[in-house]
Amino acid sequence: MSGADVAIVGGGLAGITTALALQETGIRTTIYEARPRLGGATHSFTRGGLTVDNGQHIFLKCCSAYRGLLQRLGATDRVRVQDRFDVPVLTPDGGGGRLRRAKAPGPLHLLPALAGYRLLPPADRLRAVRASLALDRLDPDDPALDRFGMGGWLAAHGQRPRAREALWELFVTAALNIRLDEAALGPAAMVCQTALLGRSDAADIGVPAIPLGDLHGTVAAAEIKRGGGRIELGAKVQAIDAGPKLVVNGAPVTADAVVVAVPHRVASSLVPEEASPERAKWDGLGSSPIVNVHVVYDRPVLRVDGRDEPFAAAVGSPVQWVFDRTEVSGLSGGGQYIAVSVSAADRWIDTPTAELREVYLAELERLFPAARRARVTDFFVTRERHATFRQSPGSGALRPASATRLPWLYLAGAWTDTGWPDTMEGAVRSGLTAARLVRRHLRQVRTDEVSGR
Repeated sequence: MSGADVAIVGGGLAGITTALALQETGIRTTIYEARPRLGGATHSFTRGGLTVDNGQHIFLKCCSAYRGLLQRLGATDRVRVQDRFDVPVLTPDGGGGRLRRAKAPGPLHLLPALAGYRLLPPADRLRAVRASLALDRLDPDDPALDRFGMGGWLAAHGQRPRAREALWELFVTAALNIRLDEAALGPAAMVCQTALLGRSDAADIGVPAIPLGDLHGTVAAAEIKRGGGRIELGAKVQAIDAGPKLVVNGAPVTADAVVVAVPHRVASSLVPEEASPERAKWDGLGSSPIVNVHVVYDRPVLRVDGRDEPFAAAVGSPVQWVFDRTEVSGLSGGGQYIAVSVSAADRWIDTPTAELREVYLAELERLFPAARRARVTDFFVTRERHATFRQSPGSGALRPASATRLPWLYLAGAWTDTGWPDTMEGAVRSGLTAARLVRRHLRQVRTDEVSGR
């Protein structure tokens, strides 16, 4: 297999992972990326002396594959992970609560957090515990769950509107990038079981300590090249034919195997029909947008109960999650740069920046009193129209496996059937699966050559 060449179409997390996993076994890889950078949906740019991520991306301790990628990159010291899950939850009226896990085995670790969660009345806290136990008994891999919505299931299990908004929506919308009432029950149950009801430290939150353009771009590129891999940027793959053969920027390229690691809307037109006769159905996965509102203040504002926080969540507000981006962006001089991450942002994706400024600055002042006394030195918005596929009922049946009908062609990407939602973890898992299948195919080819078949 050491003499094999594998072409990887797409330099996002799925493609990066595929390349690294194959190179570890001596297989030569080339990534063809149409953009001038690696990183896919996670990237950075500069603005006014700041390094800005296009959006705030987090991971949890239960994201074992993504954490494995960080180890492959030698970058475990370039992220920060909570010692214990701890999230302040704010409301515009000045009320709030805090969800903090106890040092107890799962799922008991969250019982004290629920018992003391001030945003829910005691009766709803008890109902939440009962719903959690019922949710833990579901099988997320059961195809039948793909037909139902999470919101309806929770309502049927005693979760009243306030509990759905102040507890369940808080996590499901952030994880699946879709509103609770529209979210498919299967992936929503999987997220809750794995992150909230599983191992006690599973939901501890990790954030990058360096810009994503460095972590998933510069660092990843250096590691791939160190392992002997090639990266072709600005290289648009226009066709894939038998051979295997690719057409890259109008020129033919041969390979021993091909991994297509691009979004579903691109893959559906690139993958040959004989490889995936159902490819037209991939467009049915649709897309769900994320909007990030970036605000630079002349002083720190992200304070809760007199304490500086790295992030906070909000309910009853257009603000969903707020992150302190000051240090990672390189801002100095005593100001603070915060990013508001708005998932399932259909309402805001086409809203003019001026209107978003009016809405979100007012909301931030309601949530953070210090913002009322601060001066805004910069305000801008980033929009990801196709941030994820729309993880609604029926979407699970549209997600393809990595293997296709052509033995040398494989799919990767968080939209494929990874068993996880469309997240960084899902993308990395898809790359690992594709690499495993490529290795198996190349071993079989080598065996056939040796035996003369």
